[in-house]
Amino acid sequence: VQLQASGGGLVQAGVSLRLSCTSSGGTFSDYAIGWFRQAPRKEREGISYIRSSDGSTYYAPSVKGRFTISRDNVQNMVYLQMNNLKPEDTAVYYCAAADPGSMRSLTDPYGMDYWGKGTLVTVSS
Repeated sequence: VQLQASGGGLVQAGVSLRLSCTSSGGTFSDYAIGWFRQAPRKEREGISYIRSSDGSTYYAPSVKGRFTISRDNVQNMVYLQMNNLKPEDTAVYYCAAADPGSMRSLTDPYGMDYWGKGTLVTVSS
């Protein structure tokens, strides 16, 4: 599975961005997809995921209520709609996929099997 995140940019606080994760290879609908971010001098953190089995979602407390994850299994895409962006959201954002049937945590970077190149989001105050 090859993944590629896109849609980042430099924005002011309070605006919205939508990140996209494109996928190729494999049967996309079989994979749980997670969004991670890594701010300068910080560890990579899982902020959201969407399961393949039932489409259930998770959000980290830091983004809950502002970010929305969705997937389009026909287009092999996962989106992260980010509203009311804050300077602390500044980071490189990555999408990642977990193998079907994986029982590992989808918010742990070590629990994911495939990674795309990240996209930089910079939020100015």
